[in-house]
Amino acid sequence: MPKKIKPTDAELEILQVLWTYGPSTVRFVNEKLKSGRDVGYTTTLKVMQIMTDKNMLQRDKKSRTHIYEAIVEESETKNQLIDKFISTLFHGSTSGMVLQALGNKKCSSEELDKIRELIDNIENTNSKQSDE
Repeated sequence: MPKKIKPTDAELEILQVLWTYGPSTVRFVNEKLKSGRDVGYTTTLKVMQIMTDKNMLQRDKKSRTHIYEAIVEESETKNQLIDKFISTLFHGSTSGMVLQALGNKKCSSEELDKIRELIDNIENTNSKQSDE
């Protein structure tokens, strides 16, 4: 991504649909959004047109029905948003954010196992780097 994007909440919802389902019509995206809240087709269309102008989406005009595709990468967008969130809300403390998140919501055993595995991987990586 050439520049940092700052998607709005509505834009993030649309990106989530496109990242999950791939290139889609406005109608499809709108139906997915409507499962969570009441949103009109023209509103979804307008937001997606704005996102195209912002170079967040690209539109394939070959068929009668336009197909939209996300051109911003999911992982990079999430990383940018997380970095801003940690920097702004937790004064740059990743551990502060993690502790807050773990304290606010109950984790399943599977989630805790994944967290332990991630911590082990980070520790192993840090150990290898300090040995070099």
